[in-house]
Amino acid sequence: MKKTMKTFKITLLACAALGWTAAANAQAGETYMIHAGTVLAVPGKQPLSAQTITVKDGKIISIESGYFTTDGVKTLDLKDKFVLPGLIDAHVHLRGEFNPNVRLDAVTKSSGDIAYDALVNGKKTLMAGFTAVQDVGGPDEIFALRDAINAGKVAGPRIRAAGRAISPTAGHGDMHGYRQNVLDAFHRPNLCDGAADCRRATRAAIKKGADVVKITATGGVLSNTAAGTEQQFFDDELRAITQTAAKMGRKVTAHAHGKTGIDSAIKAGVKSIEHGTYMDVETAGIFKQHNAVLVPTVLAGVTVAEWATNKNWLPPASAKKALEVGPKMQDMLRLAHANGVTIAFGTDTGVSKHGENAREFGYMVAAGMSEMEAIKAATITAANHIEMGDKIGSIEPGKYADIIAVDGNPLNNIDELLDVDFVMKGGVVYKNED
Repeated sequence: MKKTMKTFKITLLACAALGWTAAANAQAGETYMIHAGTVLAVPGKQPLSAQTITVKDGKIISIESGYFTTDGVKTLDLKDKFVLPGLIDAHVHLRGEFNPNVRLDAVTKSSGDIAYDALVNGKKTLMAGFTAVQDVGGPDEIFALRDAINAGKVAGPRIRAAGRAISPTAGHGDMHGYRQNVLDAFHRPNLCDGAADCRRATRAAIKKGADVVKITATGGVLSNTAAGTEQQFFDDELRAITQTAAKMGRKVTAHAHGKTGIDSAIKAGVKSIEHGTYMDVETAGIFKQHNAVLVPTVLAGVTVAEWATNKNWLPPASAKKALEVGPKMQDMLRLAHANGVTIAFGTDTGVSKHGENAREFGYMVAAGMSEMEAIKAATITAANHIEMGDKIGSIEPGKYADIIAVDGNPLNNIDELLDVDFVMKGGVVYKNED
């Protein structure tokens, strides 16, 4: 009975989301003239005042000083708002949200449950002002959601998806903590051992639909195993993955906490590091030498440390790692910023709650980044990082009309981004609060 009621509730949510999408699709071809009080058109440059942004067929046509109207064209009045490009989170997991039952969910939730959860989480993300995300580690359902959003069947952020992370056997991306017959049933093709097998796993990930290849270069916090947080792939395995991905037109990003794994991954050709907890000044130099990007996810570190301190539902191995890793991530970001590492905004949401992605901004500012630098990390830098810099990340003619607005000036108070009042993605208005 509980399962039936649960399925019924998810179905109702899905129907609501589909109806919301149908209503939005009716606007897709409309032309708008947005009267914006203040516009941060290109983060990193000075804001503009009293601008008219013209949007047609989902793209920005022009941005001009002054307020204009045209007969037959709808006007959106944002004259009392601060307008900026849609935000980009370069590290999410839309498939679900970590909770006390997550280990049970792994063996009870169906593919349909996962798909509908991802749909609902995508809507929360979009409504929070994040019009694009990179989903770096999730089941095959994420590819279906990406494609459905791109086709206009459902609403959600733009998704660049990795699918399941490539991991060594018993590594962070493997299953842990179940009896052996359950582990055997969950053996997946993303696991590899040896250079040749890692080439196979990379090709398999791309065949499934990976836009970017994600690997677990080190141990991680939430994997239920006392295997530490240092390097887990051998150097020849790392090279095999990056070289194979490059031959198939894909970049590689690596989950990496420990310094040994970070350094080895970048030297092997990995283009970006997720987390980066134990980096030092030498590692920062390696980042710059290889033009690698850091996606720091401080919010995830804060979240797991809170769980380990105040709640009793993490397995002992994970709780120990959470208390060791979580508190170090804020200082890591401070070091990275002070040493000139390129930083793209990312949260690891799915560890934290979907729709609360903007909490990461506060930690970025606390680590020494200016409000402008933090916003640029979530727009210009993140757009380039996810290889969409020619399409999103700024409000400029020719780019998609991914536009948000808030009441106050986030350059003075970054917390303004916690409450987004207006969301447009691809010229479609999904949220417009007075």
